[in-house]
Amino acid sequence: MQQMNKQKNIILDNTQIQHKIHRIAYQIYESNSNEKEIVLAGISKNGFILAQSIAESLASISPLRIIMCEVFIDKKKPLKPISTSIPSEDYIHKSLVLVDDVLNSGATLIYGVKHFLEVPLKRFKTAVLVNRNHKKYPVKADFKGLSLSTTLQEQVIVEFSKNKSVAYLL
Repeated sequence: MQQMNKQKNIILDNTQIQHKIHRIAYQIYESNSNEKEIVLAGISKNGFILAQSIAESLASISPLRIIMCEVFIDKKKPLKPISTSIPSEDYIHKSLVLVDDVLNSGATLIYGVKHFLEVPLKRFKTAVLVNRNHKKYPVKADFKGLSLSTTLQEQVIVEFSKNKSVAYLL
């Protein structure tokens, strides 16, 4: 059986990704303008890279103290225990934004939400670079860079690198 070559269609180039990150940072600041500090919790790998980029942008536009947190979720087995790079005491009663690169079915985000709901938070929001509109779970992104209607067979891939990040549709 011959495998069909899937074509990469760029949906966001580096400049567009930087603009989306900056816009998300402004939205997060507007939503948290009464806060002194905020926790950006990025889902391990791309979600954390995105959270770091948002943190850099936030630091340039706001006086918020930013606490970074990496969230470790086994995406193949999301029911396994979730861990974070900082202890839960560091985010109790704080405003927290859970960040991931792509919202596909919503599974990763909803398990991340579940983890943080076990701790009393002051405010809880979610942010994604690309929202695919194919959710199986009742979770939404409060801050999103791009909403995209795709088929179930298509994939959105985000590749982050220092000066050449790109998001494409496969």
